[in-house]
Amino acid sequence: MQLSKSSYMNYLRHPAWLWLEKHDKKKLPKHDKNTQAMFAAGFLFETYAEKEFPEAQRLGFSDYNEYKELAAVTRAVVDNPDGARTIIQAKFETDDIACISDVVHFDGTLVDIYEIKSSTSAKPEHILDLAFQAEVLRRNGYTVRNVTVLFVNNDYVRNGKIDHTELVSREDVTDKVLEIEALTNIQIADALSVMRSTTCPDISPSHAKLGSLTNWMVVYRNLVDVPEYSIYDLAAPGTARIAKLEELGIKKIEDIPESSPLTSKQELQVLATKKDMPIINRDAILAFMSEITFPLYFLDYETYNGVIPYFDGQKPYQQIPFQYSLHILDSPDAELRYVEYLHEDATNPISPLSDSLQANIGDAGAVITWNMSFEKSCNTRMGELFPEYGDFYAQVNNRVIDLAVPFADDMYVDKRFVGRYSIKYVLPVLVPELSYKALRIQEGGSAQRLWMEAVLDGNNEDSKQQILDDLVEYCELDTLAMVEIYRKLITL
Repeated sequence: MQLSKSSYMNYLRHPAWLWLEKHDKKKLPKHDKNTQAMFAAGFLFETYAEKEFPEAQRLGFSDYNEYKELAAVTRAVVDNPDGARTIIQAKFETDDIACISDVVHFDGTLVDIYEIKSSTSAKPEHILDLAFQAEVLRRNGYTVRNVTVLFVNNDYVRNGKIDHTELVSREDVTDKVLEIEALTNIQIADALSVMRSTTCPDISPSHAKLGSLTNWMVVYRNLVDVPEYSIYDLAAPGTARIAKLEELGIKKIEDIPESSPLTSKQELQVLATKKDMPIINRDAILAFMSEITFPLYFLDYETYNGVIPYFDGQKPYQQIPFQYSLHILDSPDAELRYVEYLHEDATNPISPLSDSLQANIGDAGAVITWNMSFEKSCNTRMGELFPEYGDFYAQVNNRVIDLAVPFADDMYVDKRFVGRYSIKYVLPVLVPELSYKALRIQEGGSAQRLWMEAVLDGNNEDSKQQILDDLVEYCELDTLAMVEIYRKLITL
């Protein structure tokens, strides 16, 4: 077995992740379609970043046999005096470690490494990745001279054809990579030991690093029968707190002693779990609800974003609404009304969506959202991109009320929220008769991906109408859910 750079990074995230990858891969979840779409976006950015190296020769591979031969092919190109000095997707290996580098440039035995990342900055994990690559190249007899990360310039504004020289930013990270050379060698040795072991390392979530706790918990729950309302369901538990609770032999939230150091949010969660009943601050909820004035407009957006902006004036990764759902309650006793807009062609949706929203949302009354920072930022962005709507969106933002506040600020705590306040956790508790589970689209990531594929990219033509219908159904439930949660809070 060889330790690749992706396997090494899995080891750094959790040692057991590497072991399972090599010995029991079926226990690891497969990438879902939303994750695959993220990879595809990364590959798209690579095609622009690679234009920074017009003299380069691309190698790479298309199947396993080509992958196995890629190191030999790379060596042949490097050793050829007339061969390319800059190579894209070159492979280097020793008996036990291997890496494929995005771009390498050779100057005799000196080598420059370039890593292409679709993030908007050079991140700490990129340094770890590059330190591994640098060590593989050293063991192949090269001296690493320069190490650079190429990433997305999120200040780039599209104006006609994509300009890769403006889209791509660079950061020299040579010193950061050299600084951890000794540590990298130690970690490689330990990773090899884990990989070769016949025994899986401790799978405790307390060993998760590099922000991987949430993803590791998906793996962990496949491996272990985790009890309901476990210590891993604490609000933002943190690996150190998990380790301490595990050390005390505590598995359930209800068994956490009062003397345990917890945040105020966690203390309320523990109390609600032990009492097996909600903790409700009715006075605080009353004060919050008294700020809401009729008519009520329950608003939710679905948005798209792309590493490569689709339309002029837009920047990488900007969230742009393509759909809104609006439930309207004119007075406490009025009949609930519903309007919506869904953009259905591959044009910029901002103007027609704004026209529709402006026609349907009055100029007085509360605009109710869930996690208002998202909707307000979308409004501000649309007003900036299309200044003719600037005043409209400014006055809408002045009326926005965040219905998540009673749950985010612990005015209403229920053990079944498991420390979260997403509407996907609150709705089943307060309004169990409404559910996302019967819908074809059940969360925003899929809504974004499917709309982009069907409308902007022109794929899924046979199923486009079904996707559009599913989007309407999904977005409508988002605002109907807010209506019913609002009504539940009123009854308090």
